[in-house]
Amino acid sequence: MTKLTEPKKTAFRWIDDNAERVSEFHRLIWDYAESAFREYKSAKAFAEFHREEGFDVEVGVAGMPTAYVATWGEGKPVISTYTEYDAVPGRWQDPVPYRSAENPYRAGHTDPHSALGTAALVGAAAVRHAMEEHGLEGTVKVYGTPAEKVCAKSWFAAKGLFDGLDAMVGWHPRQATTVMYETQWGSYWNAAYVFECIEPEKWIAHAEDLPRNARCPGALDAVALMYTTTKYTKEAMLPRTGLWSINEAVMAAGQATADNMPPRVGIIQYAFRSPSLTQQEQIAKVLLSNAEHVAMVTGCRLTVRWVTKQRTGLFNKALADLAYGNLELVGPPRFTDDDRRKANEVLENLGYPPQKNPYSEELTPPLEWERMWRSVIPSHQKKFGSDDYVEFMWHCPAVWIQVYRPRLSVPGERLPGWTHVALGGMKGPIDRTIYTAGKAIGGTMLDLFTEPGKLKECQDEWKERISKEYEPPQLDPGWDPPIDLPWPEYVVTERGYDWHIPTPRK
Repeated sequence: MTKLTEPKKTAFRWIDDNAERVSEFHRLIWDYAESAFREYKSAKAFAEFHREEGFDVEVGVAGMPTAYVATWGEGKPVISTYTEYDAVPGRWQDPVPYRSAENPYRAGHTDPHSALGTAALVGAAAVRHAMEEHGLEGTVKVYGTPAEKVCAKSWFAAKGLFDGLDAMVGWHPRQATTVMYETQWGSYWNAAYVFECIEPEKWIAHAEDLPRNARCPGALDAVALMYTTTKYTKEAMLPRTGLWSINEAVMAAGQATADNMPPRVGIIQYAFRSPSLTQQEQIAKVLLSNAEHVAMVTGCRLTVRWVTKQRTGLFNKALADLAYGNLELVGPPRFTDDDRRKANEVLENLGYPPQKNPYSEELTPPLEWERMWRSVIPSHQKKFGSDDYVEFMWHCPAVWIQVYRPRLSVPGERLPGWTHVALGGMKGPIDRTIYTAGKAIGGTMLDLFTEPGKLKECQDEWKERISKEYEPPQLDPGWDPPIDLPWPEYVVTERGYDWHIPTPRK
């Protein structure tokens, strides 16, 4: 049975005493809602909070302006966690019980990463206060990780920033309160294929009787051909099994402010997930072949920019069980009557009857969660989906705590996505998730600081597993993160809060 030690009491009390401050900070990040690689205000707010709590903060690490590392203490062990704060383009929803968004293309926190980052932040701060009060030795390290939606933690690993860690305790908002067990995530790779029409005037041979205004195919044609060619060659990538997937997005398609000119640049991005690195390599091989031939056909220069190349997961049972013990100690989120009222307002506005308790207030044992998680994949498959927290797992024992986040369900119905986003921003319901996660993270980290035997058990298991299953970093450390690509970004101009996609007319 996990003990409620004096250091844990101090950490939990600190979270309770700072509950209102924590709630206000979360809402600040939720309102910023900045998308991948453009989380300038959010990262600055996190860094300031860390500094207020006595952490030393280095910003702009791993070649990303919105990444940071916050450190408190010194010496061994070095126990870490991480914050996230990127939002998803096109998912904004006001924190109200009905559909409301001035611009539906504005980014919004779907998971929500605003809560993920806030809980890890306060969990680490609570640990720092407990360590100081009780004279505990060691180092608390918090990684501010931008662009989780395109799995940018791989850049931290490639640049060596995860070296020297003794353990990592992370978490994610989820539909249950449990820990991620043996079926860990698969791999996620993402590459942007850049086509440049460098010398369009050389497309046709020069002759006196030829017109001077012939139009070469150009970069827009290259993007279109890449899109079509890849659709046709999906069957050549992998068999139809294993829940692998590939998705594309056009990041740039030339210039729209000059007519009769061939677009000079086009960028199409491919994100692909599969259970193994071998499968990823096959997908990447077909994509590169397609891109090279398309560039030749259209007279363009091809450049491949890797957004990320993430490894798969490496389970650590000892640390997972330790974390679940702390979840049992803390208990699942407990919601108030006002929290339930807010949920029922959403249901009633959608035409559904109110529910006595619309939220889950239960713990889900890890093996039960594991059975549910495995129920959708083939029996031979060990991994699927993706999340970049797995990059920590190749450097130290790591665990992913899951804490229930407010969400609604009606049997036999699929509710609109805005309902979950709205509840993720409402003061009250989402705060219960944050407080629970912060305490679970804090309690687990303190066990690792105060009980060397438990830390050794985690590390011994990790060493045994990694000796048999090691996967090296997939990104070249000499490469640069793709911060210069045209990622969506909201800015303030003379026209107001603006983006290149206009607000639809009402």
